[in-house]
Amino acid sequence: MYDLRESGRNYTKLHEAIKAYGIWAKITESTWGIVTDSTATKIRDNLSSFMDSNDRLFVIKSGHNSAWKNVIASNEWFKKHLKRI
Repeated sequence: MYDLRESGRNYTKLHEAIKAYGIWAKITESTWGIVTDSTATKIRDNLSSFMDSNDRLFVIKSGHNSAWKNVIASNEWFKKHLKRI
């Protein structure tokens, strides 16, 4: 989850870095899910390099217990990939 503080700034490179993890889904406008063996610290450090110093970033490892409503990603993505996390 991120909070980009600069309105109108182009964050294409950040989005490309997220997608580079391979298995990803956009959950809300500023929340993404990725499936990776990388640690939260490594993900934070990698993605931070594509953000401004005043932007916010929160990386958390998810488990199998989840619920959602009105997300951008498909229900099938969650059903398939939450089992792998």
